[in-house]
Amino acid sequence: MLSVLTPGRSRGLRRLALAFVFYSAAGCVAAFAQASVVKIAPAGSGWKLTRNGQPYEVRGISGFEHLDLARKLGATTIRMWGIDKLESSVNGRPFLDHAHSLGLTVLVGIWVGHERHGFNYSNPSQVKSQRDAVRAAVRKYKNHPAVLVWGLGNEMEDPRNAGGNVKVWQELEVLAKIIKEEDPNHPVCTVIAAATNAKVSSLMEHYPSIDILGVNAYAAAVGTGRTLAEVGWKKPFMLTEFGPLGHWEVGKTSWNAPLEPTSREKARRYLDTHQTVMKDGAGRCLGTFPFTWGQKQETTGTWYGMFLKTGEKLPTVDAMAFAWTGKWPANRSPLIGNVTFPAFKQRVKAGSAQTARAEISDPENDRWTATWIVQSESTDRRTGGDKEAEPPAFPELTKKASGNQVEFTAPSKPGAYRLFLYVRDGKGGASADNFPFFVE
Repeated sequence: MLSVLTPGRSRGLRRLALAFVFYSAAGCVAAFAQASVVKIAPAGSGWKLTRNGQPYEVRGISGFEHLDLARKLGATTIRMWGIDKLESSVNGRPFLDHAHSLGLTVLVGIWVGHERHGFNYSNPSQVKSQRDAVRAAVRKYKNHPAVLVWGLGNEMEDPRNAGGNVKVWQELEVLAKIIKEEDPNHPVCTVIAAATNAKVSSLMEHYPSIDILGVNAYAAAVGTGRTLAEVGWKKPFMLTEFGPLGHWEVGKTSWNAPLEPTSREKARRYLDTHQTVMKDGAGRCLGTFPFTWGQKQETTGTWYGMFLKTGEKLPTVDAMAFAWTGKWPANRSPLIGNVTFPAFKQRVKAGSAQTARAEISDPENDRWTATWIVQSESTDRRTGGDKEAEPPAFPELTKKASGNQVEFTAPSKPGAYRLFLYVRDGKGGASADNFPFFVE
């Protein structure tokens, strides 16, 4: 796919500088002479998204870090979940201004209340406050040229109800109309968790004002286009969150620890999912957003992040760069091959001596370093990606580490653990795998 930018980017940036008026110390975004105009129109058997009259391809990222690298590798659009991020400052200027200066647009998330977090859709006061907040947010940011699409809500449907909570869909219809009343120049997208028949059918019945359906999916992500066609969804969609198999979708050890896919398996899945969904979408899929362009603790500290906590990119970043541009980055991440670890998925004695060995390579034959660390299994498991605490690590248990081999002592305290392997090339690339074991 080709990168699509507003014609004359350098001239556009000069016009941007001249158009800039001010932003206050209170955090108001800069005022610009001209907002972007984004439209969706039928195109053959699919749909076409245009920005200021030009075709626009959504090559999304989900996250707020490493934006320079994202743009360099071919990304065009940032997905965010709530307006609060827009109030943050990057290099001394508002987030939207920073994104615009890089040539990136934003799928601006407007958070919609979740019942599991205490929001009550039968409470008139809460409903009114949410409506007022949505209207105020759109009024404040609608004229910023970095705004591409309004992301009205994320997985706010009731997970216990196959079709979702009808009250939620009905309220989204009201909120979408508020957005369109305030801003007719940007489409409205709402994101759901998985495109099931009952859920999409209920949404279509009660929420006709939606312009784009966003779908978050993992194991089922690759079939999203086919699934929506079978359900009868006629409007465009975006794969707004996808990645490796989810921690609820994989095999488990005898003590119920989920088995995280390897870094190489993840990279293949990111690339295959993007390519298949764009092909099967047959012009109905406007773009994808791999999760997550950053690092987070969710089950483990490496399961969903496309970067390490220390900032190095993982092979999934390389895979998305290839998906967007057809070219690999100049420096690809090192790769972890087969790992020999006798204690993997086994129960071992406390304080026992353990060993592991890995096959490691680098596409450019860069010198690499390997770090092995024992870490407790996470016990702070949350729902829907809510924030989790990072479990403790025990680097002191490593007795001897030489390149791709390690000798360590099993913890003295019984329980579930993982052996993590981090490989870095010293040029911003890395890989990470982990292997659960149990101490008796």
